Amino acid sequence: MTDSGTHKKNLNHQGSQSVNAKPKGKNGHKRPTSGNKPDQAVQASQQAGSRKAKSPRELAMDTLVKVAQTGAYSNLQLNRTLQDAGLQKADAGLVTELVYGTIQRQATLDYWLGRFVSKGLNKLEPWVHQLLRMSAYQLLYLDRIPAHAAVNEAVTIAKKRGHSGISGMVNGVLRSIDRGRGELQASAIKHADPIVQIALRHSYPEWLVSRWVSAYGADQAEQICAAGNAHPHSSVRVNTLKGSREDAIALLTEAGYDAKLSAVAPAGIAVERGGNLADTAGFRDGLWSVQDESSMLVAEVVAPKAGMQVLDCCAAPGGKSTHLAELMEGKGKVWANDLHAHKRDLIVTQSERLKLRNVEAITEDALKLADRFKPNSMDAVLLDAPCSGFGVIKRKPEIKWTKTLGDVSDIAAVQQRLLNAVCDLVRPGGVLVYSTCTIERDENEKQIAHFLQAHSEFELDPGWPEPILDQLRKAGVIDEHFEGQAQLLPQHFDSDGFYIARMIKRS
Repeated sequence: MTDSGTHKKNLNHQGSQSVNAKPKGKNGHKRPTSGNKPDQAVQASQQAGSRKAKSPRELAMDTLVKVAQTGAYSNLQLNRTLQDAGLQKADAGLVTELVYGTIQRQATLDYWLGRFVSKGLNKLEPWVHQLLRMSAYQLLYLDRIPAHAAVNEAVTIAKKRGHSGISGMVNGVLRSIDRGRGELQASAIKHADPIVQIALRHSYPEWLVSRWVSAYGADQAEQICAAGNAHPHSSVRVNTLKGSREDAIALLTEAGYDAKLSAVAPAGIAVERGGNLADTAGFRDGLWSVQDESSMLVAEVVAPKAGMQVLDCCAAPGGKSTHLAELMEGKGKVWANDLHAHKRDLIVTQSERLKLRNVEAITEDALKLADRFKPNSMDAVLLDAPCSGFGVIKRKPEIKWTKTLGDVSDIAAVQQRLLNAVCDLVRPGGVLVYSTCTIERDENEKQIAHFLQAHSEFELDPGWPEPILDQLRKAGVIDEHFEGQAQLLPQHFDSDGFYIARMIKRS
């Protein structure tokens, strides 16, 4: 299983989405083959099915409609689409690019489409709207796709799904966009209100841009938005109990990957291009795990020692739990808790693959862990809390369109209850680490300020590993006034946005 540090939890403390369910589009899905020659009837049936098979662009359009209408996670819906279609690598890659890119850029695409759809976008059928968005994305953002291919395929889909009037409208709108491509540049969008301008240029809801401008300033907010639209690179965490980063880089390079040492994570390797990192001998042999570099910092900040008793409250799919166990040299105990039994199975799978015997996966509501463990029984407690997930928009672009301001306040309330529920498990002198994959201050700095005010027995601890602090200083994440909490933004290391706070319980 993988752990990229993505938004894997919802308001039920540990939600229904696991980050191992990542898009497989860039790795492709080959059709199953049979060793037996089919008879003529089977061949005819297969040929008929082939004629009716949907094109990659039609599959992408259907996926976009389902994500928009049902609120499905884009990566899970895309997985289902690709698995059902059994596409070859290139076609699966095209579907993946169209789905993610169209969702990422939908506000900017609508801004331009609005110039050419005379009756208004809100009057279009959902599939027509998504077809226009997806096709405009190809024309305006994908240089490698010929304009005639994007337009002709869109017209073909429109004729198949609708009537001649729709196909004619689609043809006219897209040809107008193609002719005007030189002027339809995001950088050329101007607006008197800087918040509106950032929102239109980078395709974000205005309410979210407004919050980031208030929290970080206009320049930083625009950088956050731009980073959220970038293609995420991959990364692995080396199991240092089995080998060094240098050894792992050698293996990855030999396998055709572009791998280099992570700039921030001590056990991390950044991978710019290559195939599915979870489908490698090194992964299967437990030499590395797939995880985002920002996420890798969390266990490093806990800094557990061999022999300790450590609790990971919201642990699935197990990336941070297994990292803690590796840092403990396989000694002591990591209690890896999750609300759901099937999520517990993911933790067990990870632990077994890495040959870690000091991880015990358990199933419990994190709010009730104090009923299971005695007060002051843990040397360290990690609460990787449910959050809005705004730090992982580049991996799940629909988050910026589906989350609301009300969601932020609701999630913050859950986080507060969880902190209050687990803090008494930390022994005097022990460590409590709180982390999220969001950049919302209500869920991060303000959450911890409120907690410390209510729990005077805890204080922030700046005693993070020095190699990490050194890299954070160089990137401008922290300064000389560092107290023990840090907010990584997605542009800092081209990784996920992550917040981490380390606290000590006074003896």
